[in-house]
Amino acid sequence: MFQTKVTEILGIKYPIVGGAMMWITTPEFVATVSNAGGLGVLASAIYQSREEFADAIDHVNDLTDKPFAVNINLFPMMRPIDNNDYVDVLIEKGVKIVETSGHSAPDDLCARFKEAGITWIHKCVGVRYALKVQNMGADIVTVVGYENGGATGKLDIGTLVIVPRVVESVKVPVIGGGGVTDGRAFLAVLALGAQGIIMGTRLLATQEAPIHENLKQALVQADELDTMLIMRSIGATHRVWTNTAAKECAELEADNAELSEILKVVAGEESKAMYKQGTLDTGIISCGQGVGIIHDIPTVKDLFNGIISQATNIANGLASV
Repeated sequence: MFQTKVTEILGIKYPIVGGAMMWITTPEFVATVSNAGGLGVLASAIYQSREEFADAIDHVNDLTDKPFAVNINLFPMMRPIDNNDYVDVLIEKGVKIVETSGHSAPDDLCARFKEAGITWIHKCVGVRYALKVQNMGADIVTVVGYENGGATGKLDIGTLVIVPRVVESVKVPVIGGGGVTDGRAFLAVLALGAQGIIMGTRLLATQEAPIHENLKQALVQADELDTMLIMRSIGATHRVWTNTAAKECAELEADNAELSEILKVVAGEESKAMYKQGTLDTGIISCGQGVGIIHDIPTVKDLFNGIISQATNIANGLASV
């Protein structure tokens, strides 16, 4: 019922993309998302060398024969190595799908994607950016509303508005997100004209997510008010779960702290400790407002099947009215 241009182009069962969540989207988790019928996305920026990155891609390929993508992060602070080196590895390993995201369109990379026959998805925050990358040759555009976890951009526009605005403005298929946690939101985003959805926060509370059980339980118990925006003062606004570290970051920003002080609080190593050890006030974790609609911890496969089943039942019910 939900076969779309996105499932056709990407070769996936369901029009569901698992957002790249840095240290959380390990090769194992990427493969789990793909094996469940969605598109897993590996974050290149967590790998410090070409060799580590190449090994990660090999590991994903060992775990799934389904399509997956690699995210190339365009945020300046998130480039351990030159992005051209990452693209070299993508081409060498025969990766078929790439997602780019960040402050600017990848002018220096898009020609390489096209030359290599790689399907290019660009994740952005508004119409102007979507039009630019469409003209550069993007095959699919992803846009997420202000509810989303992680980078929110500068526009502060909700999903119900930004998705249809982009859909009506571009000719390429659109993937929409921001607050998508269940079949209701999945169907709503498709009704707005998107050809697929992207989710991140909901995947944190799954059995396979590589984070500590303490953190999973905290997210299940959270509500829609338990997120906050940080790092706006440094031009990198992120929505995160409200904890001690997030509040400390906000206080530092209010006091006009140096960038180095802020980065100490939000550093990836601090967050990794929280993920692994379950120390809930150490580090930050990207988290969307949809966390308030998460009430259980299923497998990824059961989550996706449940989303499709719920959306199908709602659509059939609406058709019979």
